[in-house]
Amino acid sequence: MQVPRHPEEPPPNGTLPRGAPDPRWALILGVSSGTGAAIAEAVARKPGLDIFGVHRGRYPEAALQMEARVRATGRDLLLRQADASTPESAEAGADELLARAGPRSVKLFVHAIAGAALGHFLSDGPDRLHPRRVQRTFDCMAHSFVYWTQALVKRDLLAPDARLLGLQNPLDETQLGNTGLISAAKAALEMYIRYLAVELGPKGHRVNLLKFGTVMTPALHHVYSPEALALLEQRHAAMNPAGRMCTVEEVARFVCVLTGDEAGWFNGATIDFTGGMTLRLLDLVLNP
Repeated sequence: MQVPRHPEEPPPNGTLPRGAPDPRWALILGVSSGTGAAIAEAVARKPGLDIFGVHRGRYPEAALQMEARVRATGRDLLLRQADASTPESAEAGADELLARAGPRSVKLFVHAIAGAALGHFLSDGPDRLHPRRVQRTFDCMAHSFVYWTQALVKRDLLAPDARLLGLQNPLDETQLGNTGLISAAKAALEMYIRYLAVELGPKGHRVNLLKFGTVMTPALHHVYSPEALALLEQRHAAMNPAGRMCTVEEVARFVCVLTGDEAGWFNGATIDFTGGMTLRLLDLVLNP
């Protein structure tokens, strides 16, 4: 005798009949490497989401490794190579996702794309933050969250009780040299999160911002020399109460928690996952 299946449980082969909504997809921007890749692998395992990922193709080897690990979980995976920061890209990506997954299919949306310009606002040198750099940084790190949310809502792609998540860093608590434009863009993202939480809350969806400290990613290895990376780890070991840096895997596991029913009351929140990273800054300056 066949045992009846719970109505919310997916069939054994992980698919639903053609045309039926399957609220088991994660949309991840910046999926090829670093935090985005770690989140894709984690949520594919638990709670068991299929992955629609967008990336620019800058780290092809890392993308292949991520793809293999996701497929090893038995989940479906669709990758789109594109610049996710524009409204046109959001519309085209949402159309592709709708064709593949159907309406009300996106349980989790994670905005993990970067693309920030470093520099100074009043510099006369090559690090001057001219208008094109300002626009590009805000599109990548703030505006694109709105573009994709609008595209998802327009196509009725958000599953019941969908979770939308932006990523933040501790630069809202302190100032770091040439990162003023990043801080400004992340401040805009935080405001977008709050207002979207109010607009989407009555529909049952939750919109939050996850703040965590520096993690080792291919982007860091691309920017810094091995000596600089070693110094970076040393400084973080002194700064963090845990005596080490956070890892992308730790961030990814917490995203799995935020996807679960237990985190359903978080909304419009900036969730501190920094591990107390900034608690000792003054002490380190005054008592080096």
